[in-house]
Amino acid sequence: MNIKDTLTEEELERVTSKNDWLAASILLFDWVAIAGIFYLVAVFPNPITILVAIILLGGRQLGLGVIVHETGHRTLFNSRKLNDFVGNWLAGYWVFSEKQAYMKGHLVHHQEAGTERDPDLANYQDYPVSRTRLRRKITRDVTGQVGWRRMKSIGRSIRNIRQLKPQLRQTVYRSLLLNGAMLALLASLGNAWLFSLWIIAFMTSHMLVSRIRQIAEHAAVPDLFDLDPRLNTRTIYISWLERLLIAPHHVSYHLEHHLMASVPIYRLQELHEILLNKGYYKGVDFPKGYLNLLAQVTY
Repeated sequence: MNIKDTLTEEELERVTSKNDWLAASILLFDWVAIAGIFYLVAVFPNPITILVAIILLGGRQLGLGVIVHETGHRTLFNSRKLNDFVGNWLAGYWVFSEKQAYMKGHLVHHQEAGTERDPDLANYQDYPVSRTRLRRKITRDVTGQVGWRRMKSIGRSIRNIRQLKPQLRQTVYRSLLLNGAMLALLASLGNAWLFSLWIIAFMTSHMLVSRIRQIAEHAAVPDLFDLDPRLNTRTIYISWLERLLIAPHHVSYHLEHHLMASVPIYRLQELHEILLNKGYYKGVDFPKGYLNLLAQVTY
């Protein structure tokens, strides 16, 4: 069933409409939160606040990645130029990501989801997995082993920057520039050491929440190799705390995103509720909470 046949013209127009104020609030929330986290640790430097900061910063780094994703689909702001600017300069470069490069693989994921040609299959094809295996994966995330591999990859790019393709070389330069600016700003405020929390979070909590998000979206779904998104993709109901820590900006409504990638992320919940009320999700299970979800994808 074509989802557009399920929606009225008014509903379709409403859920695909872009709102620059809502988009700006998403961006502002991430950066205010990041500044607030650094401020908290600067004022109250102790092991507890440092640990909390690392956990929270990982979620905000994922939030910046979500902004890259949304601007890549050109669904965040009305202006194409504003999407491009925000996606790179106010989001992607801070986590060594570039919107255009990211979207090359991501668009293929959308086109090939439900087939063996999906480029992201390696992230979730093996599920369900044993609890022991999942614990090993999580341990590698929280101890920085996975993040260290990412850091080494960035280091190789920096060392070999003259040999990189122009677009990747530009991404590395700009990412270094912005991260250097963050370090310089923190140093000017007498707290240069806080930048280490940004790096540690990138190597640990960011890797963990990224893994959990990937698992929630496609792992151990009813039929990974069915073209119907209701069978190969998942939406999960989560609490405000899970939204803060793991799934920022309504990214947990992933099924709706695969059904209609033209819907801005701040409209996905509304689309979900419309389709739910119309019976479009008859027989579809929506897990409640990530702990419950992780129990479902393990044995």
